[in-house]
Amino acid sequence: MRQSYGKTLVELGNENPDIVVLDADLSRSTMTQLFAGEFPNRFFDCGIAEQNMVGIAAGLAASGKIPFASTFAVFAPGRCFDQIRMSIAQPKLNVKLVTTHGGISVGEDGTSHHSIEDLSLICSLPGFTVIVPADAIETAQAVRVAATSYGPFYVRLCRPKVPLVYDQDYRFNLGKAVTMRQGKDVTIIAMGLMVSAALEAADDLMREDIDCHILNISTLKPIDKVAIISAAAETGAIVTAEEHLEHGGLGSIIAQVIARHYPVPIEFVAIKDTYAQSGESAELLQRYGLTAKDIKQAVRSVIKRKGG
Repeated sequence: MRQSYGKTLVELGNENPDIVVLDADLSRSTMTQLFAGEFPNRFFDCGIAEQNMVGIAAGLAASGKIPFASTFAVFAPGRCFDQIRMSIAQPKLNVKLVTTHGGISVGEDGTSHHSIEDLSLICSLPGFTVIVPADAIETAQAVRVAATSYGPFYVRLCRPKVPLVYDQDYRFNLGKAVTMRQGKDVTIIAMGLMVSAALEAADDLMREDIDCHILNISTLKPIDKVAIISAAAETGAIVTAEEHLEHGGLGSIIAQVIARHYPVPIEFVAIKDTYAQSGESAELLQRYGLTAKDIKQAVRSVIKRKGG
């Protein structure tokens, strides 16, 4: 995803001279270094100062530029929430925050670098569009849509390589869920790297005669209420899967939609009320319940509740 982001920035830079890029001394990790190499006069390394970076990005947007500002997800919005709120959200400026290293798949960097609250924080800000791509192909298209759509954007990318779930014919549609698989027994609603885990779980569950409907919610805000309500009506049970705290992210937003419009049993695959330890990415995803195995358990549980 990070490599795809960096390459797409270079393409956008060639297409639009108003594209500028900012980073917080992490350009080799966020891959904004690719843009810096091509357009050094349109790249601004703000140092380890995310609050300042946000203010500069807001000023550039107010001057008619299209700024992409990047750092690790734990630092934005975490380190600079007030600046994002005051300088971007309230004046509704055209700033694109693209963060990398989201979730606990950051791995060995440890608790201080595990961003598990960022989606809750950024979704609380009126006017922000929030995107969590599922793979590198969707990342490139989402970044392009962000560049051509006016307003504040938050795009969350992960650190490790993830399997491709789309082919080159895929077209990202802002605000629309994508049906990855049709099914009748239960709907799995996932985002980010959990989409590939959901597909794996669905393949295994077919051997148990459990037919899963899978939605990729890559646009977390504004969320596709029509697709969610339709899935609830068709399958009668929902499982959400996200690399984020259970509170305030995908599961919370889905639960609000379902409670208001079409109540059905729901199970949540997410990080419970805890911070993760340091460890390899795969080990942490297993330890904190973010694998295909955990999705399968949640599916079995929600189907029992549906039957009751």
